[in-house]
Amino acid sequence: MIAVATLEVDAVRTFLAVADHASFTRAAEALGTTQGAVSVKLKRLEDRIGLRLIERTPRKVRLSAQGEIFIQSAREFLAAHERAVAGLTAPRRRFRLGIAGHVMGPEMPSLLARLKSQDPALTIEVLLDNSRVLLDGFEGGALDAVIIRSDDDRRDGEILGPEHFGWFASPTFEHHPGEPLQLAATSPCCAVRDVAVRSLDRASIAWEEVFIGGTTAIAAALSAGLAVAAFPRRLAPADTLDIGDALGLPPLPSLSIVLHSSLSDPRTKDTLRAITAAFREHRAPSSRPVALRA
Repeated sequence: MIAVATLEVDAVRTFLAVADHASFTRAAEALGTTQGAVSVKLKRLEDRIGLRLIERTPRKVRLSAQGEIFIQSAREFLAAHERAVAGLTAPRRRFRLGIAGHVMGPEMPSLLARLKSQDPALTIEVLLDNSRVLLDGFEGGALDAVIIRSDDDRRDGEILGPEHFGWFASPTFEHHPGEPLQLAATSPCCAVRDVAVRSLDRASIAWEEVFIGGTTAIAAALSAGLAVAAFPRRLAPADTLDIGDALGLPPLPSLSIVLHSSLSDPRTKDTLRAITAAFREHRAPSSRPVALRA
């Protein structure tokens, strides 16, 4: 009889976490364990199937050629296991997550897919709005967790990382000296707008709002050359420049991104760990073109 290798669910889950996060440290954080335990489980899996799945150097963690082949089967294996277990033991549950519009970017599809894969019995309800509206909903019990920008009135919550801002506009945008700065901004209850206008006022720079909208609408206005806006560097449209130095605009402070949660059951903790780890992967500051002072 030909011996067939059997797979351990935890070992496969560990392999996928390392592959998804490209980091043993972040994989351990997502799994709620230690980096040493991640290494042990991965080696156990590699020894079991006789293949090296992950290549690890001091600077990089990536899939090996065998890992690239194995990963899809590993995902299907884990998904089948989770479906089987969920169908027998776990009732469906609803997780209500609020995310500030300026916070969540193009990583959102992969984040939601990861949550669904981790807990097939999870119904995900996502609300996108400004931080103050979401915090009110969280405090009123309408949301289970929120990812928002820091609020000066609160010191609790888990800090996920900083958000860096710049003054972005299209290369076609024109500002005429002596005239008010044409500004695109969100609603008056947005912390980013508050930071922007306070910075301009302190620098004695005249401004006027010529466009008001949400994150997507402001991005479109910037690309169209309608105005300049204080915008997250990570999310600024590719066809815009940071023109702050060129126009002599004041530097903008970074704001902290914070996770607030009201739930503490084990399943929710697993969900929050996945959110935290996935979100932190995308927090590295991006390098953007800068317009030079004339």
